[in-house]
Amino acid sequence: MLTVVAFVVALAVLIAVHEYGHYRVAVACGVKVLRFSLGFGRPLLRWKKKGADTEFVISAIPLGGYVRMLDEREAPVPAHERHLAFNVQPLRSRAAIVAAGPLANLLLAVLLYACVNWVGVREPAAIIGTPPAASLLAQAGMQGGEEIVSMGFPDADPEAVRSLDDLRWFVAQAALGGKDVVLSARPGAGAAERSYRLPLSSIDAREADAKLVEKIGLTHPWSDAVLGDFEAGSAAAQSALRSGDKVLSINGVRVGDGGELRRMIRASGEQGVPALQDWLVSRNGAQLHVPVQLTQSEDKGSKIGRLGAFIGAPPAMVDVRYGLWEGFARGVQKTWEVSALTVKMMAKMVIGQASLQNISGPLTIAEYAGKSAEVGITQYLAFLALISVSLGVLNLLPLPVLDGGHLMYYLWEAVTGKPPTLQWMERLQKGGIAVLLLMMCIAFFNDLSRLLG
Repeated sequence: MLTVVAFVVALAVLIAVHEYGHYRVAVACGVKVLRFSLGFGRPLLRWKKKGADTEFVISAIPLGGYVRMLDEREAPVPAHERHLAFNVQPLRSRAAIVAAGPLANLLLAVLLYACVNWVGVREPAAIIGTPPAASLLAQAGMQGGEEIVSMGFPDADPEAVRSLDDLRWFVAQAALGGKDVVLSARPGAGAAERSYRLPLSSIDAREADAKLVEKIGLTHPWSDAVLGDFEAGSAAAQSALRSGDKVLSINGVRVGDGGELRRMIRASGEQGVPALQDWLVSRNGAQLHVPVQLTQSEDKGSKIGRLGAFIGAPPAMVDVRYGLWEGFARGVQKTWEVSALTVKMMAKMVIGQASLQNISGPLTIAEYAGKSAEVGITQYLAFLALISVSLGVLNLLPLPVLDGGHLMYYLWEAVTGKPPTLQWMERLQKGGIAVLLLMMCIAFFNDLSRLLG
């Protein structure tokens, strides 16, 4: 239920802000607005302020909205109202009205990110969990447990790292841009800082997918390999393990932290039924050898080992909060960075340098809306900001059915002194619809693959 409510609220807010941008600038430019609609199809609720020209409507299909303006191309306009029609406005006014929707979404993102910065959010500390053996962090010499103090490019001044999420965002952008990164870290409490260079330029841009973080090694924050509650009848419950045991090694192989323990358990199912294992655990200050027989299950077509216990102590957390001006400035910066990253990713997908699996549809958006709302208000606001940026950038794409397509027409008009011919506009409109339908099909297919896989 929370997922549905969070998704509906997200849609309503983002669509309302987008359409309000069009509406507000249209009114400011002297254009008569006939209808402001949230949703398409049959009107469910409608109202009009006394003495106003605009009818406000909430319609049955909530996947979008529109602002209908007085326009001679759509219906006859009385002579005394012709100056209020959209189509007779100067080019700069028409362009401003069309661009106002996407820009409203980007402005909303700035304010939402600023609110998150002002309210503050509790995030995992920048302490690296044990990285996978093949990851860049492991190849750079990190073993897990290092606290990252600063990050930067080799030829630039480093900046302080506030949290693991802060580090992940910086590294993901650097990887997509093909830039190497230098991290300064303390291997342990009281230890001297050490520099580690991550050769992110060695990552193929086509690998910039959902598994990018795993390839780099930033899979999870550091947490002790402590066992929590057991499932009834599970391998953990049937062994001599106890809740609170700290796992030190399995079959003589050292266990770094909770994340590595989970990886070792899963990997044990690859060769068939997991064999009896010798676990060395720490319990009440003593070290004990415990035989453990894992069970096997299937996950996304692969055989994995299962223990049936909660693994890992809660990671160290930090409060990330900014002052009034710095919080707003960082909101602007984050909106710009997310916008640039979105455009860069779209361009790479078009030329085949990034996977089309990065396109998400309404099912995935709804899922993440629910998950972020469950975590807390700041996470939900950050989710809204991210989707608002995506909506703003998407609508600025030069596709004829989108706002960016109309801006493309106006650019042509500004250069040539006349608008495109009706024949050309019809052809471009059909092409734009085909591209948009293709994107929707890919997004829907990716949603189903994620949910069913």
